[in-house]
Amino acid sequence: MLDLEFAELSDCGRSREHNEDFVGHVLPTSAAQVQSQGWLFALADGVGGHAQGEVASRLAIETILAGFRKIPKGVMHASLLPRLVQDANAAVYDAGHAAKSKGARMGTTLVACALRFDSAVIAHVGDSRCYLFRNGAGGPLTRDHTMADEQFRLGILSQAEAKEGDSRHILTRCLGNDLFVAADTITVNVIPGDVILLCSDGLHGYAPDAAILHILNAYPDLDQAAAALIAAANNAGGHDNVSVQLIRVRTVERMGLYRGRPYRLL
Repeated sequence: MLDLEFAELSDCGRSREHNEDFVGHVLPTSAAQVQSQGWLFALADGVGGHAQGEVASRLAIETILAGFRKIPKGVMHASLLPRLVQDANAAVYDAGHAAKSKGARMGTTLVACALRFDSAVIAHVGDSRCYLFRNGAGGPLTRDHTMADEQFRLGILSQAEAKEGDSRHILTRCLGNDLFVAADTITVNVIPGDVILLCSDGLHGYAPDAAILHILNAYPDLDQAAAALIAAANNAGGHDNVSVQLIRVRTVERMGLYRGRPYRLL
């Protein structure tokens, strides 16, 4: 049976008065729910400034968590998460129209990870990331939806320029900007000992991937690792809100498929 441990932490940083990040999770309450529903972790980084960013990120997370709690038994996460992201987008979009009438703007990034059996499904929009670390190595699974990343992939910017240029802060996708949003989705198999990290750009914008890996290898305790990641971002400037969710896989239940239905591999 899939078993996890996790830690999460969110911090304003050293320069912001408001925390526009929001994190949340849904945990199974029984062995039956571990198999029928699984686990969900989600993180959002609001844009729009002050209260509007806070509203957008909280609304996105609350919407996706509420939808996950209502899923019928056995629904595949790979088809579920994109629908939940669309629901969250619609909620932020509608709220944003009300805010726009008052001269404000509203949007948010979103990264979510659902786990069941021996797999993790990740969906994301924006520049909040998901990392996978295994056997002391690892890196990001997601691709930032930023102008800098697009320019790098088109050969306009070098990798170094993309990491340092101002266009790395310009989102090409976020929740709430349009009625529909395209979420990137990836499915990975997990094994015992794997660590999954969800984080806002307040972490990866200040702590390079090598520093993140070093901290995770240095702190086996997830609560200590989360605190160390926050401290690393703040010590490197801390000009943004920073949020992290760390999930470690303890055990997995290997599954196969027969006529589209999962079965247990003995």
